[in-house]
Amino acid sequence: MAIAVDPGIQQKLLNLDEFLDRFRDEDRYELIDGEVFDLEPTGLHEEIVAFMTAKLCVQIDGADLPWFILQRGLLRPSDLAMTAFRPDLAIVDKNALVQEPLWADQSILTLGSSIKFVAEVVSSNWQNDYARKLEDYGALGIPEYWIVDHAGLGGTRHIGKPKRPTLSICSLVNGEYEIEQFRGDQMIVSPTFPGLKLQAAMVLQAGRSQSVGED
Repeated sequence: MAIAVDPGIQQKLLNLDEFLDRFRDEDRYELIDGEVFDLEPTGLHEEIVAFMTAKLCVQIDGADLPWFILQRGLLRPSDLAMTAFRPDLAIVDKNALVQEPLWADQSILTLGSSIKFVAEVVSSNWQNDYARKLEDYGALGIPEYWIVDHAGLGGTRHIGKPKRPTLSICSLVNGEYEIEQFRGDQMIVSPTFPGLKLQAAMVLQAGRSQSVGED
């Protein structure tokens, strides 16, 4: 979901403090192994995130869960000094925030246990979403991870051939993600939100497809 910034902008690898000093007020950048990536938020990208936010908020409110949706907050795994992911969407457990050492002063999470769900909308640098983040989000123990590949950009080993728009739902089982893929009018199956009644195309096209009624 990101592209590396112009080498003329980034002269050296950055640690977290240097990254925050430079990009603290700009939520379109994230840091991976000291390299700064531009999240490349297109209009459709933003519509998809907004659509997911609206639908998931209904589920959270309906179940009266102590959770909220955070868009582009930083996730800095405590064991990775030069990495700070910025998920397109993360669902945070309010009750877990008391354990977060940075939250009171900054919108930065360090513990996977604070996050119940995360989603990334794929753009040109799809490798981060399908490989690096899949591994790290799983290692953090985040129960569910959506990879929303609305343009079918991922490699064929990830989404098959011919490449098509694909929603990959990764569910954590015994410490590793099991991946189920959804396309077109297939109904999404979300372990975190079993009451969610949406076709894959609804998410992939930001609600432009015919909707399926929700309870």
